[in-house]
Amino acid sequence: MRQYKLVILGSGGFGKSALTVQFVQGIFVEKYDPTIEDSYRKQVEVDAHQCMLETLDTAGTEQFTAVRDLYMKNGQVYLFALVYSITAQSTFNDLQDLREQILQVKDTDDVPMILVGNKCDLEDERVIGKEQGQNLARQWNNCAFLESSAKSKINVNEIFYDLVQQINRKTSVPGKALKKLSCQLL
Repeated sequence: MRQYKLVILGSGGFGKSALTVQFVQGIFVEKYDPTIEDSYRKQVEVDAHQCMLETLDTAGTEQFTAVRDLYMKNGQVYLFALVYSITAQSTFNDLQDLREQILQVKDTDDVPMILVGNKCDLEDERVIGKEQGQNLARQWNNCAFLESSAKSKINVNEIFYDLVQQINRKTSVPGKALKKLSCQLL
């Protein structure tokens, strides 16, 4: 069985844990409980292959930068979901630094990644347009992009499955090394 390690990154308090718990357990967690770091495992079928997804739900605070560096550096292939809230401009602005940190630690511009605009069910509170997310994804080497809602179960599974599919596409191309990964715009 193939195993994949996914890391969920973004500002604290804007839905990373809610997305992860919705994917793994199928429930929406209403109450915000700040995460230090949680790990979840789920067996799923993606493209007719059984796989085990280990998802690392990270803290959104800067005090855990050293922890993030550790799991980004350890040599394994990690898949990254960078999450912002469509209702908070600061969460969108924070992602550029997170992405640059990933690329610097991984020492490549070609890392499997998806940009996620969360809380798309809160359209009346939207401050970041879908086009802004799409444009940022294009700037990021045509990174994959989705809008999601953990509460309404919109595109939750797709976030995780897309990352696995990115790796599967890269590893199924003859002569393509894992070090040469890139993102796809959906």
